[in-house]
Amino acid sequence: MELVLLGVRGSTPAPGPDFVRYGGHTSCVAVIPDGAGEPTLLMDAGTGMRSLPGLLGPEPFRGSILLSHLHWDHVEGLPFCRAVDRDDARVDLRVPEQGGVSARDLLARTLSPPSFPIEPEGLLGSWRFLPASDGTSTIEGFEVTATGIHHKGGRTLGYRVASGDGSFAYLPDHAPSRGMTPAGRALIDGVDVLLHDAQFTESERRLADDYGHATVEETIALAHEAHVGNLVLFHHSPVRTDDQLDRILDLVDAPLPILVAREGMRIAVGAPEAESADRSVPA
Repeated sequence: MELVLLGVRGSTPAPGPDFVRYGGHTSCVAVIPDGAGEPTLLMDAGTGMRSLPGLLGPEPFRGSILLSHLHWDHVEGLPFCRAVDRDDARVDLRVPEQGGVSARDLLARTLSPPSFPIEPEGLLGSWRFLPASDGTSTIEGFEVTATGIHHKGGRTLGYRVASGDGSFAYLPDHAPSRGMTPAGRALIDGVDVLLHDAQFTESERRLADDYGHATVEETIALAHEAHVGNLVLFHHSPVRTDDQLDRILDLVDAPLPILVAREGMRIAVGAPEAESADRSVPA
């Protein structure tokens, strides 16, 4: 399968000339099955989702969206992506289960007046709002394992997605300093590609702890311990400029192959070493 990084920032979009090369959109990753020409799975629905039509051309999106959690930067692309908001779209949106509240009602806490003009039912096409809970299931032909991980402010899930040609794990918001369960360790153990929270550095440890995020240094150590094939530093701070991201790996020795996530980057999962191309995805 192939991953296309549509949004790689955290917390809030980062516009302006200092954020052009790595991109300013928030978290969204498109997953294209082996042998297919278009994605059937999306990881999160941040503002990067607005670039999805560039992968689909005139076609609608037909597939599933896995939300890691419900913070604004991971859902605010939903009502602004024409590929999902049209009569012929088919979308299964999976929302982390919490508090006995339905997936639809959890989403509506953000997507409804007075916070937004429409409710979830206002999205065009065929939508299902489904709970996402711990465990393994088959979604769009992929084997998907989810488990709860530490992040501040509501339930957050990490995901492992596997197919016949490889596996990747997606933990965009994660505070490993608060501990990891055996299930959390198993989620990332031995994956071909790990996309992981790297919003802060160790010099910003207080902020990382306050906001429930990881540092670059601990993310690299975690990936190395888990025998990850290739690490992708993801969910960049919205104040981390292109020039600063160019130098982010100067902070540490790299004991495994590492990519610094860049909007438009394509990553082949299951290759001997993850291949990437810094190609922009047309809007």
